[in-house]
Amino acid sequence: MSRPTVAIAHDYLTQRGGAERVVLTLMKAFPEAAVHTTLYDPEGTYPEFAHADVRTSPLNRVEALRRDHRLALPLLAPAASRMRVDADVVVASSSGWAHGFATPGRTVVYCHNPARWLYQTDEYLGGTAWRSPLGPPLLALRPFLKRWDRRQAGQVDVYLANSRVVQQRIATTYGRAAELLPPPHGMDAAAPREAIPELAGWDPGYALVVSRLLPYKNVDAVIEAVRGTGRRLVVVGRGPEEARLRATLPDNVRLLGGLSDGQLRAAYADAGVLVAASHEDFGLAPLEAAAFGVPAVALRGGGFLETVLEGETGIFFDRPTPEDISAALAVSDHHGWDGDRLTARAEDFGEARFIERIRSIVLDAGRST
Repeated sequence: MSRPTVAIAHDYLTQRGGAERVVLTLMKAFPEAAVHTTLYDPEGTYPEFAHADVRTSPLNRVEALRRDHRLALPLLAPAASRMRVDADVVVASSSGWAHGFATPGRTVVYCHNPARWLYQTDEYLGGTAWRSPLGPPLLALRPFLKRWDRRQAGQVDVYLANSRVVQQRIATTYGRAAELLPPPHGMDAAAPREAIPELAGWDPGYALVVSRLLPYKNVDAVIEAVRGTGRRLVVVGRGPEEARLRATLPDNVRLLGGLSDGQLRAAYADAGVLVAASHEDFGLAPLEAAAFGVPAVALRGGGFLETVLEGETGIFFDRPTPEDISAALAVSDHHGWDGDRLTARAEDFGEARFIERIRSIVLDAGRST
């Protein structure tokens, strides 16, 4: 029997984050596969996608939607439904849309989370939905979008979950069983590093945040934890919260966006501790930091419980408040961290393991076509 033809699908390629890194790994696992997505902004996402066969929906012709995919929210369900992917197996990296792309073949969904804006709306918007500018239109669309989402989920052949938290949400939301397959951290500590001009004159040992700038990421609480102190903080990320955070940024904090991978590696290598205060489905950043021997101070909950080993690779705090974060940082300062233990933890989530398993799953799905 010939090997099945494989295609890759993703919600939208408009930003840099863990989900997009998973797509880059899928491209390594299936180098002949085209990448299908609703929107693609080459400047907003990882440069490696420029070498891929990226196929987009008609929405991609509208520059404003490429720049901010949230503006496309009313249009994404019909656009996703009209995306047709001709392949024996579609591997869909999805947190809301790619599981709905039409195909005559089988669909394997790697689920980062059931659509957060539908099922965790207040958390996604950073407060009560009706108080947010996006809240009222989202609440008006939510009944339609939930029907669409659950109908499309019912047509999926195989579900994979990136964490136990998401595994349970898939069961609760869709009534589907999902194999647990943690994503790779995708950070090569041995690869070249590039200088970061904004950090010229800053000595190593600063606290580091690597996160999209969204309300539920709680980056503002981390900034407040170091405000008025001698502790230096570097925040790497972009998102709708950027202007608000920059407006009151203290002198001991640098907010960086659009770093190259080489610069991001340099940021991790020179950090003394990673701070992860967000509500995450899978705690990726602590693994990236661990690859460089850097411990994490993380929120006790969600995916961080699966990637941070308390006392061995990180310290937990119970609430995403400046007070709790500051106290945890003080504990970390006086903890004797074992660099070898940290790097070994990162290796537990290596890319080769992920590629081997996803290829096996896709091959099994292809035999069923």
